[in-house]
Amino acid sequence: MTSLEIAEICGKQHNHVLRDIRSMEPAWEKVNGSKFGLIEYKDLRGRLKPCYSLTKTECLYVATKYDDEMRAKLVLRWEQLEMERLAQHQSMRLLTTKQEVLHESEEIVGEQLDEVNEESDGCLTVSEIAAVYNMTAHDLNSFLVDMKIQRWRCGQYRLLPKYEGLGLTADRLNVSYSLKGKLKYETYLVWTEKGRDFITNLIENGHGWD
Repeated sequence: MTSLEIAEICGKQHNHVLRDIRSMEPAWEKVNGSKFGLIEYKDLRGRLKPCYSLTKTECLYVATKYDDEMRAKLVLRWEQLEMERLAQHQSMRLLTTKQEVLHESEEIVGEQLDEVNEESDGCLTVSEIAAVYNMTAHDLNSFLVDMKIQRWRCGQYRLLPKYEGLGLTADRLNVSYSLKGKLKYETYLVWTEKGRDFITNLIENGHGWD
């Protein structure tokens, strides 16, 4: 799990999570003999920024610095990740005898997925936009709800009718497998460059466009 994901799960700014990890690293290195994994990621402006990639043990060690609610969220997220890995493993076992069929079906699904998601190529997730302003995805989504730009509907955020059809967002389709090897489809909202500029003006000027 990366420090970016920890920040999003706990509702903290990423730079605060980095500070917490760095403050706990000396003790970890002294006992374990190794430092935390430091990697880099590119922000929306193309700049390289530091980011940590932590194992489950390292992540739960860092979580001891946080309150009960944050620790609970991280523990549940790790449980979810482990269940997803187990589900993937079980799915592969269930489909082993149909390997050739699966291979062909995956190629078909992959081609269809690329075609369906063509409109969302180059779009940005809420997390990516939020990071520019040291916000969490939850904070930015809540802000957009408060500004009456979007609402929570049917398990996901959707634009209010007033802002639909303006080229601000696109739907991105994700495909995964169930425990029984069945395909599961889910969509989520991503923001176009026009949508990103709209949010920028909304945050900086209090309205979407001049």
